[in-house]
Amino acid sequence: MSDKAVFLDRDDTLIEDSGYINDPDQVKLLDGAAEALIELKKLGYKLVVVTNQSAIARGIVTEKVLAEIHERMRQLLAEKNAFLDDIYYCPYHPEGVVPKYRKESNYRKPNPGMLLEAADDMNLELGESWCIGNSSSDVEAGSRAGCKTVLIDTPSHQREAGSHMSQDGASPDYRAVNIKEAVNIIKKHLRSPSDEKPQSQEAAVDLTEPTHDHEAAQDACEAAEPEPQAQQHEPEPERQEQSPERHIPTAKTDELLGDILAQLKSMQRTEMFDEFSVMRLMAGVVQVLVLFCLLVTVWFLMSPNRQDNLVFMALGFAIVLQLMALTFYTMHGRK
Repeated sequence: MSDKAVFLDRDDTLIEDSGYINDPDQVKLLDGAAEALIELKKLGYKLVVVTNQSAIARGIVTEKVLAEIHERMRQLLAEKNAFLDDIYYCPYHPEGVVPKYRKESNYRKPNPGMLLEAADDMNLELGESWCIGNSSSDVEAGSRAGCKTVLIDTPSHQREAGSHMSQDGASPDYRAVNIKEAVNIIKKHLRSPSDEKPQSQEAAVDLTEPTHDHEAAQDACEAAEPEPQAQQHEPEPERQEQSPERHIPTAKTDELLGDILAQLKSMQRTEMFDEFSVMRLMAGVVQVLVLFCLLVTVWFLMSPNRQDNLVFMALGFAIVLQLMALTFYTMHGRK
């Protein structure tokens, strides 16, 4: 039985993108990335990173250093109990300065080579898998492999995604602001399989260049399994007049819960301000004066030239002010 997977881009999907990362110390997990991976693992998905690494072809980083960078990423995830099943990368670029890596490759996204090789290596069902990334190349690679796609569409990438959308019209099945929302989209999709749209894209099959520490993958087979047509059931004559099905969309439920929460917060603020009154304010001020008089009384008692009349006077003021404070509190309670 085949497994299903979530293919993940690396930079700005799992870790911060500070340019071409060339040192393990530059690796920083994005907020919520580890927690999202844990949730995906609970849903039964294999977790596979697929990342273009043209920095190798450009001579910015070596494959050895890249391995250290990926090991650091795994370590940071493991500290939060999140684990990847594998990492695939493409070191090639047609404009690279290192001759060994200066070439076109079917493994370089938007080509689907890395996803197809991973599916072959790990016995994955691509039609049940997802591809999550922050660029149009991630979307196109996932679509061409036959996966459902989620574009992490942050404001900083919206313009880039719009201007570099692939010529064949590939567009994401869903959009999310971060990987946490992407996980929620997958959960919602699993809860409502009837809303699933059939995947019509065919996966590319030209696998010619290695991208991982594995040998070159064999040619992938294109076999799109037709979806069985849903059986139509005729309604029983006696029940055709039944009331419409009671189905509350998840989005409407979330909106209703949000309105209820906002109303509760509004009521809480209203009750907080209703507690204010002039009597309560005056009682508080007088209570502070009581404490001041008591401090003065103690000071007079400890004075070397103590005068009893001053002590009694300060103590008397404290008693009178305390009675006033109690009166104000009582008047506030009867309001």
